[in-house]
Amino acid sequence: MNFVRNLTLRQLQIFVVAARHLSYARAAEELHLTPPAVSMQLKQLEDNVGLPLFERMGRGVALTGAGELLVHHALRILGEIKDAEANLQSLAGAESGQISVGLVSTAKYFMPRLLAKFAQAHPGIDVQFTVGNRAALLQKLQDNAIDLAVMGRIPVEIDAHGEPMAPHPYVLVAPADHPLRDARRFELHELRHETLLLREEGSGSRRVAEEMFKNHLFTPARTISMGSNETIKQAVMAGMGVALLSLHTLPLELKTREVAILDVVGTPIERTWYVVHMNTKRLLPAGGEFRGFLLDAAAPALEAEFDNYLPGKAPGRAG
Repeated sequence: MNFVRNLTLRQLQIFVVAARHLSYARAAEELHLTPPAVSMQLKQLEDNVGLPLFERMGRGVALTGAGELLVHHALRILGEIKDAEANLQSLAGAESGQISVGLVSTAKYFMPRLLAKFAQAHPGIDVQFTVGNRAALLQKLQDNAIDLAVMGRIPVEIDAHGEPMAPHPYVLVAPADHPLRDARRFELHELRHETLLLREEGSGSRRVAEEMFKNHLFTPARTISMGSNETIKQAVMAGMGVALLSLHTLPLELKTREVAILDVVGTPIERTWYVVHMNTKRLLPAGGEFRGFLLDAAAPALEAEFDNYLPGKAPGRAG
C-alpha cells in the first residue's frame, strides 16, 4: 500500500474533523466547506488508502477499524507539522506562537480566568483549550494533539511528566437551608440518612468520594450517580441530597449563597492540580511561558478566590 505520495494534508485535516464529529455536515460547517466537498475529499482519501474509513450508521457515520487506526496517525502527523511551524515561529521569541491545552471537566470552571490574565500579559500567544475526560486527554497527549494537560492525577498509564500546579480541595456541599449548615466539625456519620449525589463510575470526583467513604467506614443510605458537576449542583440546590465536589466547581453558587459547605471532620479533602506533558514533548518558548505562568500564578489565584469560603475562614463563608 503506497498511498503517501497521493496524500494531502488537507485530506488529513478534513478526515480528523470528520472523525471528531462523526458527521460530514458538521465537519463541513467547522471547515467552512460544503458537505459535497468534504465527501469528495474523504472519498479520495479512502481511494488512496484502499480501505473504507467510515461506515454508515443510520443517519450518521462511524469509523471503521482502518479509520480508527488512521485517525491517531493523522493527529500525530498534523501535530508534528504544528510543532514545526511553532519551532520556526519561536525564532521570534516566547511572545508569539500557539499552545493547545487539554482540561479535565472540573478545570474548566477556573482556567478561563487564568487564561484571561495570561492573555493580558502575553497578547501575542494564542492559547486554545479542549475539554475532555481523563482517557481522552491521555490519548490526545500521546497523539501530540495537545501540548499540555491540566488534570487531578499524574498519569502512570503513559510516559508523561506532571508538576503540581495548585491545591485542589474537595468539600461536602448541601442545600443552603440544610439543618447542619451551621454545625461545626461534625462526623460524616451524621449524614448516614442522606442521599449522596455522585459522579459516574471512573470519574476523579467519584474516586475521591469512594475513598472518603472507605476511610470513614461510611455507607450512605442512598446514592445517585450523575454525569456532570452541573447536574449534581442543580440537584443539591433542589434538595435532592448532598455531594462531595471540587471547591473549584462552585464559584457562582458560593457567591450567590445557593449552597452551603458542611464542616465535616476530614474535609476539605486535599488533592492537587497538575500540569502534564509527554516526556518526549519539547515545549516551545510559548508553551514554556504558559507552563511557567500556571505553576507560578494558579495556586495564589485559586486560594484568593476560594479559600474564604471554607468553613472557619470568615467572612466569606457561603451559607
